[in-house]
Amino acid sequence: MSQAEAPTDARSANRARFELELEFVQSLANPFYLHSLAQQGILNQPAFVNFLKYLQYWKEKDYARFILYPHALHHLELLQHAEFRTEIGKDEWREYLNQKQFDHWRTWRDPCRIQTAATATDGQPEPQSAAAPTDGHNGVITNGA
Repeated sequence: MSQAEAPTDARSANRARFELELEFVQSLANPFYLHSLAQQGILNQPAFVNFLKYLQYWKEKDYARFILYPHALHHLELLQHAEFRTEIGKDEWREYLNQKQFDHWRTWRDPCRIQTAATATDGQPEPQSAAAPTDGHNGVITNGA
């Protein structure tokens, strides 16, 4: 093997490792996958716990920019705690996490839905922030007009 081939092989190996770890970290955004790992006893294996600690580098700015599913980083943080690794194996926790994730996706871009959800839960509307986007009709929503 010539010296010209060695850097290319190392570069290919690094790229393959990067892609593999990126795919795995992003899979952590799925509560059903986390539940499956817990049910199989994988989440509490010492080697796997160490691997989760190692993956914390994905939270750094230079790496986090490649993450398409931000919940993956939040779940990676939760997985650092033994209590979460144990509890996610329960169906109730999986459903709770799944519902919270769904609610976030459902409301994170629509201030009206956030206000509606807050009103439904505690009866008090949340104050509209000055930076909240408007619909171009001074806050008045009309049906298609």
